[in-house]
Amino acid sequence: MVKYLLQRLAIMIVMLAALSFIVFVTIELPPGDYADRRALSLRSAGIQFTQEDVVSLRHTLGLDRPWYERYVTWIGNIVLHGNFGVSMTVHLPVTEVLGQRVGLTVMLALATITLTYGLAIPIGIYSAIRQYSVGDYLATMVGYFGMATPSFMLALILLYISVMVFDNSVGGLFSAEYAEAPWSWGKFVDLLRHLWVPALVLGLAGTAFEIRTMRATLLDEKSKLYVTAARAKGLPEWKLMLKYPVRVALNPIASTIGWELTAIIAGAPLVSFVLALPDTGPLFLRALLDQDTYLSGAILLMYATLTILGTFLSDVLLAVLDPRIRYGEKI
Repeated sequence: MVKYLLQRLAIMIVMLAALSFIVFVTIELPPGDYADRRALSLRSAGIQFTQEDVVSLRHTLGLDRPWYERYVTWIGNIVLHGNFGVSMTVHLPVTEVLGQRVGLTVMLALATITLTYGLAIPIGIYSAIRQYSVGDYLATMVGYFGMATPSFMLALILLYISVMVFDNSVGGLFSAEYAEAPWSWGKFVDLLRHLWVPALVLGLAGTAFEIRTMRATLLDEKSKLYVTAARAKGLPEWKLMLKYPVRVALNPIASTIGWELTAIIAGAPLVSFVLALPDTGPLFLRALLDQDTYLSGAILLMYATLTILGTFLSDVLLAVLDPRIRYGEKI
């Protein structure tokens, strides 16, 4: 087991190194740079900004250096000093700009994953055991609705209903009295009261998919001969299901944690923008539009890291659930 985890950890480190390069190249792909964007913004406001000023700004920010030199400097500072650079837009260290937004993003991702699997697994088990029941049909209907509705559309629907029907907005992660207050137990509880709305919006599609996966896999497992043999020995039905077919059916569920995190992270910026969440989503969109290389690169690298950590967690869970995996046997 230890050898298996060390192998997966080594793979994760190599993937992070490769992804840091891909992230930087991706940020550099759009034509122009922050200096061009800044010049366009100032000229649109009627402020004179000559080409010499553009060249001077580009030199000041180091944008006139080759991209590979800037990448080596950037990743070297991250690895050796934990320094993600300075935001070109607000002229502050990236770590200071991100501040508590990173923590809120991680909490939102964890809440969404918890809600997704916390709902999908028991509902999927119920649908498989009570096949063609009213509850099964309801779960199927909700599943189709969840997979067919874009997350940002659901966010807009919830906003409309909350404002027009209840005269109260579901946007944001804090009440007005806690928005700028320092962290306390009351602020944490207030965060939990608001966190379920964006978590539900982001996790609905994943929950619907996992319900269908759990139901289909468990239906296949419960019809196999080993389940029939265990039932013939007089094992109670609930114990039989949890000990054998449910455990096997959890394998494909555990393997999708990395995918679910990817889907959550991909949809988070738009949902955060719609619901006015104070996480990294709106900041990321703004940084991309401004071509703020270091700020957008740091946020994109954080997103990629969360995805890789999700994949690593999937590997660990699969090894716990299925001994064949940790012993390297072919399935």
